[in-house]
Amino acid sequence: MLRIGQLIVTALFATTLIGCSKENDQSSGKSPDWQRGRSVFLANCIACHNNDPSKDGSIGPAIAGSSKELLEARVLSTSYPANYKPKRPTKVMPQFPFLKEELPYLAAYLAK
Repeated sequence: MLRIGQLIVTALFATTLIGCSKENDQSSGKSPDWQRGRSVFLANCIACHNNDPSKDGSIGPAIAGSSKELLEARVLSTSYPANYKPKRPTKVMPQFPFLKEELPYLAAYLAK
């Protein structure tokens, strides 16, 4: 039950950030995929990663430029692709299997 509460609080916080963003996504010329990926990132990732994906977060490292392969491995199974050297040695990231369909959008947002 606590996990559901945390997800609700995170979603509400992300919604607030989206509404208060300095950047107006609708007029910024960013693609709908980028905008959706940004929403996914804000709703699910900023609790550990920085709200600026190019900067380290309190728990998670900077993830801007992460490949789709890395995102799939980390988000769906908390593993790493073959021959990938992790930025941090921690193993605290949980799985987010419900984001499987959102990964292309998240990758579009995190692309450099």
